[in-house]
Order: sequence, then structure tokens, then C-alpha cells
Amino acid sequence: MAIRIKTPGIHHIGLRCRDMNRSKKFYREVLGFDILLDTPHLFGFMVGSNFIGFLQATQELDGEAAFSPFHIGLDHLAMACEEEAELHRVARALTDAGVENTGVKRDATLNKDYVAFKDPDRIQWELYMA
Repeated sequence: MAIRIKTPGIHHIGLRCRDMNRSKKFYREVLGFDILLDTPHLFGFMVGSNFIGFLQATQELDGEAAFSPFHIGLDHLAMACEEEAELHRVARALTDAGVENTGVKRDATLNKDYVAFKDPDRIQWELYMA
């Protein structure tokens, strides 16, 4: 018999990063999120009603190790976008800021536009038409 968990949605998402200061600077200064929690071991911000928290990676990584959506675990995070003009504005702003991104693309499965980009640890985010 299924458990059928009753929940209104996601409470928070925790991600690991290689360099807390580099990641914090990217999310605050490049993407413009307000850092709401900032401790030596954790920083985070809200994306809509969801808290996104970053912790320092504890495992030593070799010099070339980076996030891969093809490994078991997180594939990507998608933020909802309600206006097509905003999607295009963000794609241009990401390019202007030197942030690797796809430009505005069409998801053939759901027939929705999005722009995907990567943070300094190559964790993929999307701004996706709702």
C-alpha cells in the first residue's frame, strides 16, 4: 500500500559547492538573489517559495572534477518564468555577464521555452516558461 505523503511542496533544496565565496558571489552579484542566510558553513536564498541552501563540499575533488547531471543525483533545477520577455532578458543578461547558457530554446517534450545556464560548479539551472 502506498504511503501517500501529504505535503504542500518542497521545503528546501541543499546543494554542495566547491568554493562558498565564489558561489555566493555568483548567486548574489551575477544572478541578483538576496542572501537570506549566511554562516561560515551555509548560505542560502529564496527562489519563489523554495529555500536553496549551499554547503561546502566536504570530499576532496581532483582539479578537474565538476558537477555532472549524468551522475546519480541532481540533474538540474528549474525556476518558473511567467513572461517571455523576461526569459529573453535573462538570456541576454547571462551572456553579457559571461555566464555559459543555452540562449532561449524550446523544450520539444513540453513545448515550452527556457534558458539553461550553469553556476561556477556547473550545476545546471533553467528559467522555464510556466
